[in-house]
Parts: sequence; C-alpha cells; structure tokens
Amino acid sequence: MATTMESISSPPRHVAFIMDGNGRWAERHGLARLEGHRAGVDNIRPTIKCLNKHGVECVTLYAFSTENWNRPENEVIGLLHLLEEVIDEEALELHKNGVRIRHVGRFEGLPPGLQKAINRALKLTENNTGMIVCVAFNYGGRMEILDAVRHLMAEGVPTRDIDEKLFGEYLYTAGLPDVDLVIRTGGEIRTSNFLVWQAAYSEYYFTPVLWPDFNNNNLEKALLTYSRRQRRFGGLQARAACSGKDS
Repeated sequence: MATTMESISSPPRHVAFIMDGNGRWAERHGLARLEGHRAGVDNIRPTIKCLNKHGVECVTLYAFSTENWNRPENEVIGLLHLLEEVIDEEALELHKNGVRIRHVGRFEGLPPGLQKAINRALKLTENNTGMIVCVAFNYGGRMEILDAVRHLMAEGVPTRDIDEKLFGEYLYTAGLPDVDLVIRTGGEIRTSNFLVWQAAYSEYYFTPVLWPDFNNNNLEKALLTYSRRQRRFGGLQARAACSGKDS
C-alpha cells in the first residue's frame, strides 16, 4: 500500500542515494548493461519530483565513483557518453522546477565534453533557490577527505584552528546539511566509500529493489521508515535519559 504525504511526519532534509542494480536490471531484461544505466538515469527525475513533494531540501546521487574507472572500458566509455548526452536535457527540466545542481567530486580525468556539460548545468541553475541536487561523479569519500586536508595544508591553516565546522567547509559539500538518510538499492549492504564524513550519523535504508525499479511507493516506504526512527547521535533515548537508566 502506498504511503501518503501526511503520514510522513518528519521527512529528512538531505537524502543520498547509492543507485545500485542498473547492470543486473539490464541482464534480467536481456539488455546490454548500458541500457540498464539509461533506465537508471530515467528514474532520477520522478525520484526528485517525489522528494520535492515531501519537502526534502537536498538530494545527493552517487552517479560514478572513483572505483568505477576499474570497470570494463566499453562500459565506462558508454556511461560517460550517456551522461554527456542527457545532462543538458535533465538540467533544463530541473531548472524549470527551480532546482539547483551541484557537482560533487573531481573534474580532472573527466572527458572535456562531459566537463563542459556539467559546467553548463551548474551555470544554468546556480541562482535557483529550490531543492539542491548534488551529482557525485568521479567521487570517492576518502579522496574527498584527502583533498580537504591538502587544501587546508596548502592554505597554511594552523592546526589549532581546525575543527569539524571548518573542515566541513573544505569538503565538496561545503554549505550543505549533513546527510540524514542514505538509501541503497540493489540488495547490497555496504557504504561503498560514499560520503564518509557527511553520513557519519546518517540513517541507512537498504532495499533489494534494483534502481530502475525503485518507484515512488518504494521511496515513500523508505521515508516513512526514516520518520519512525529515533536519532540519538550517540546519546540516550529521551525516556532512558529522563529515568536515569542506561540504554
């Protein structure tokens, strides 16, 4: 049974997705793996629309990791071409809905055509004030932390001045709220080097549904599950704290 907007009382501010299962979806349908990635891209727009309906402020999509370069060359090339092909169209549609696009990851190493397409999307939407959609492309959580450390060192920031707040300003996601909910599709139960810093206290939701099949009903189930959880951030539950008992 589908949930309703009213039943999700406390939606997360920031939702991040590990969009897993595109290749397996294609294989199950007798298609080339690239067609699975195409189906995965097609599923992004309705997902963002549903999240926007529920008041989510920020979305981060794990589109291509630093480890994905190790996949077969033809798949990598096909995926890069696919993204370059669709990014202008998707950016235009998101722009019409007031969405601001951000890139999370390294530009270096990406094909020049893809770099230009990403920059066009960033420029087109930079003044929008609606939902923020971050595309993590050529991204790795450990690499992000190393890049932040290198940047701090290059600027000669005194170690006594470095705290969590300042460090966060040197991450790719500077200025964004930490991730409240990470959703991973495809049945795997691991974090895959995704938002290592930002998701330190995130709630996780794992589902066997492959990403191209992950529809609004599945998404609303995840949001409802999140709204029912008690986030303690390392502390005690309210009842335990009031009673003086340990959890």
